[in-house]
Amino acid sequence: MIEDIENTGQKGKPEPAAAAGDASVEASLKEGSGSGFSLSREEHREVRDKSPPRAAVLHEVIRRSGDAELKRGFAALAWSSLAAGMTMGFSLLARGVLRRHLAGVGGAPLIDAFGYTFGFLAVILARQQLFTENTLTAVLPFMTRPGWRNFALLLRLWAVVLVGNLLGVSLFAFGLLHLQQFDAPTERAFVDIGRELMQNTPFEMFSKGILAGWIIAMMVWMLAASERSRLAIIVICTYLIAIGGFTHIIVGSAEAMYMVFAGEISFADAVLHFGLPTLAGNVVGGSLIFGLISHAQVRSDGNDTADINPGSADSAATPRSSAPRRS
Repeated sequence: MIEDIENTGQKGKPEPAAAAGDASVEASLKEGSGSGFSLSREEHREVRDKSPPRAAVLHEVIRRSGDAELKRGFAALAWSSLAAGMTMGFSLLARGVLRRHLAGVGGAPLIDAFGYTFGFLAVILARQQLFTENTLTAVLPFMTRPGWRNFALLLRLWAVVLVGNLLGVSLFAFGLLHLQQFDAPTERAFVDIGRELMQNTPFEMFSKGILAGWIIAMMVWMLAASERSRLAIIVICTYLIAIGGFTHIIVGSAEAMYMVFAGEISFADAVLHFGLPTLAGNVVGGSLIFGLISHAQVRSDGNDTADINPGSADSAATPRSSAPRRS
């Protein structure tokens, strides 16, 4: 989903966008630089090109990406989400391997937390469907055009992607335990990670899930504004989730299901103690807090309101950020 955000605007009409750009340069020339320095036409154009995109532009880029995802077929969503779930299992694998080799090293938790970021990097760069991205991206079309049809499309997308992700991480956790690919100390590291997760109470799962969902939504928003810092944004945001001990429904499900298959906890504990509270927290953090506030911010700006209207003339202009289609 995140990769889709970048190319969404490429379908716009270049002529109106170019005309609008020339008009902005002309207006800038009339107003002067405002700094006491005289700037040429080309320098004013360079200032315009290097200006960061407005919040309304980011909103529209993400909204268009969400619209495209809502219209995707069931099979495409199911296969992509299953692949994403299996890929996210590598966050548990990488963290466990690092923890096993860092045993006894000072500050080891701060280092093994980098393993947590691997699954996110792989899923995002492979353009696979991850549920927590959709708590923002697919919600903006519904917030822009509330209605039963968009709400039904949103629930369909969430259901397909969530089930695919959970099935994928469960398959990965089962294979990680039973294929005998690692030595006993590494397997103990996987169990230790799961035990740390399950030490949280259900309310802590929920409250920490809010922060994780919020951070993922911020990551989606920042990626829409960034063209050259994508790796850094993904690593920093997901690393913060890891060292903060915040709960993520997909990565955490890999850890919880490993515990289930290892006989450490029951399936009911995985669902009721971890799954449902964390899922609710992720949705609240990503959709009800960050998504709603970000949408309200753009809607409340009178100058930006027309820009987020899908039928407005300005929405045809090409946004600054763009992204290839997700598989």
